[in-house]
Amino acid sequence: MKYKYLLLSIIVLVNSVVSKENLSLPQINTKQANNLASLPIHCVVTQYPYRLGQTLSSKDDLKEPKQMHPAFFGCFDWHSAVHGHWSMVSLLKNYPKIKSAKQLRSLLKTHITKGNIKKEVMYFKGKYNKSWERTYGWAWLLKLSQELHEWNDPLARELEHNLQPLTDLMAEKFIEFLPKLHYPIRVGEHPNTAFGMTFAYDYAKSVSNEKLLTVIKKRALDFYETDKNCPISWEPGGFDFLSPCFQEMSIMQRVMVKDEFLPWLNVFLPQLSHKNYELAVGIVSDRTDGKLVHLDGVNFSRAWCLYDLAKAFPNYKHLAKIANNHINQSMPYVVGDSYEGGHWLASFALYAMSRR
Repeated sequence: MKYKYLLLSIIVLVNSVVSKENLSLPQINTKQANNLASLPIHCVVTQYPYRLGQTLSSKDDLKEPKQMHPAFFGCFDWHSAVHGHWSMVSLLKNYPKIKSAKQLRSLLKTHITKGNIKKEVMYFKGKYNKSWERTYGWAWLLKLSQELHEWNDPLARELEHNLQPLTDLMAEKFIEFLPKLHYPIRVGEHPNTAFGMTFAYDYAKSVSNEKLLTVIKKRALDFYETDKNCPISWEPGGFDFLSPCFQEMSIMQRVMVKDEFLPWLNVFLPQLSHKNYELAVGIVSDRTDGKLVHLDGVNFSRAWCLYDLAKAFPNYKHLAKIANNHINQSMPYVVGDSYEGGHWLASFALYAMSRR
């Protein structure tokens, strides 16, 4: 009898371990995808609150967001509206049976029209708008275009065509700006140069834009090739939603071949190769604070960088567990929490999961 109880105890223990292991692996099923879809569905049509971030040339520039940005007027600011639309495309592409599919398709078709995109292009060509949304918003626009390009659906072809004038403008802006940037911007927020180049590189590779690829590769090597011992222990900063060290690692993983990248990484972040390497998650103390909630974003963006590394190189596969922990830290708060995070975090969560 005692052996019977011992066997049962072992079974319970094993099941407990397996259960915990399963819980440690982030998953998005169709039901969860539908919950995530509720965030961009709500925010892409929510005009206020809205942060314009514009420079006024005269009183005539004082207009409502929807007048200036008929495609991307919601989600608190322009770039969040853009990646809110990316979220909708990503959800339709990867979870075509979600209940909100019809609504998602309708919103995309209503917003990304030829006329709306023409007005968005005109705004960027304004006298004081040349550097507007540089480079974060530019990068997310290219990511949206890439997602449409890689989605095999008639609606995607229509939307990609409608978006093309703005896509071309963003690509041109990168090509014009990067050679003039003498020093990279190494911050954990929107202007981070490595982040912008990474998304732009992925777009350029997807559509075979060789000119953009060449510019990005040259500038990445110029900026980062001789970097050593990135101070990852200094991260994250109080408002970071990106890891400067990991974003730099990600662009170099793209522009270098394996035999160049691995020696570079061993000098840049040597601790990552240690099997027992640990990295504490970002902690959010107040999710109603629009800046402090950025730390949920850093958990997702760290995760997608680590997943890319772990998938590409077996010696770094142990980093996937750290990525899992980061996602599990913030995923429970994406849906049903304050608008300060809700207007943008679904995109970060979905992109992190797409890299897994």
